[in-house]
Amino acid sequence: MSSTDSLATPRPARRGFKLGFGLRDAGTLIGLVAIVVVFAALSPNFLTERNLLNILQQSSINACVALGMTLVIIAGGIDLSVGPTAAIAAVAAAAMMVGGAPILLAIPAALLFGMACGAVNGILVAYGGLQPFIVTLGTLSLYRASALIYTGGNPIFGIPPEFRALFNGAILGIPTPVVIVAVLALLVWIVLNKTPLGEYFLAVGGNEEASHIAGVPVAMTKIASYVISGGLAAIAGLILVGRLGAADPTLGNLWELDAIAAAAIGGASLMGGKGSVIGTLLGAIILGTLRNGLTLLNVQAFYQLLATGLIILVAMLIDRATRGRG
Repeated sequence: MSSTDSLATPRPARRGFKLGFGLRDAGTLIGLVAIVVVFAALSPNFLTERNLLNILQQSSINACVALGMTLVIIAGGIDLSVGPTAAIAAVAAAAMMVGGAPILLAIPAALLFGMACGAVNGILVAYGGLQPFIVTLGTLSLYRASALIYTGGNPIFGIPPEFRALFNGAILGIPTPVVIVAVLALLVWIVLNKTPLGEYFLAVGGNEEASHIAGVPVAMTKIASYVISGGLAAIAGLILVGRLGAADPTLGNLWELDAIAAAAIGGASLMGGKGSVIGTLLGAIILGTLRNGLTLLNVQAFYQLLATGLIILVAMLIDRATRGRG
């Protein structure tokens, strides 16, 4: 009986999972500060209030997607379909609004589309016995093709001004998308830190077999992570549509890579069972800061991609070196 109890308690993974501001988050923050200091020294326009707010606004979409990606990674999965999920949700909402549907109906519909796409991913992973990478690689093409087929490959214009105003304003001087993502980050933190579902994410990602023995609803936990990821991707899609004034079926291209990068830079382990909401937000800001600073310095785009890749590799090496500590 005692041996069964020891197997049934998936507690060891907790040592690698920090929801508060831990040592790994401090290291990520130091990295961000170092990048800011370098760009501030190289460009006189970098530390202006306008540019700093611009960085936060540019980072908000990636941060929104990365929050959902972090949950999936913590639960031991991966979601490559977040970009197409955002696109199909955005296209659905835009089509409804252009067709005369009220905004208060179009926004929930988009969320439902995103969550439904996530649910399909989760069901295939949890009950189909398929690898998350393969499942979401397949649905990446499926969702993208669906958006392209529905629109004929053309953007949907005519977005109502009232909808655009929701995402182009400011609250106390802070761009609305930044405020929205901050609220979402708080909600995700609460889910992880204050609810049984957060414990389930940790347990399943840390040791799926032990979690099953302990009575954790493994399948539903996996599905929940993908559903939340799909919903957050849909919100990111709506934010971009509001800013651009059009819904493009190619929206969200390569968002999955940026989201994985932000989560990894923030300390999430692709092995599962480890991640941080604060770290993910810092990771998204680091990527946004890096691109903004290099753009101000007139560095060509492919060098920006090179720098991003190097940062990701360094983050992975740090994770590898610190895995199992603390």
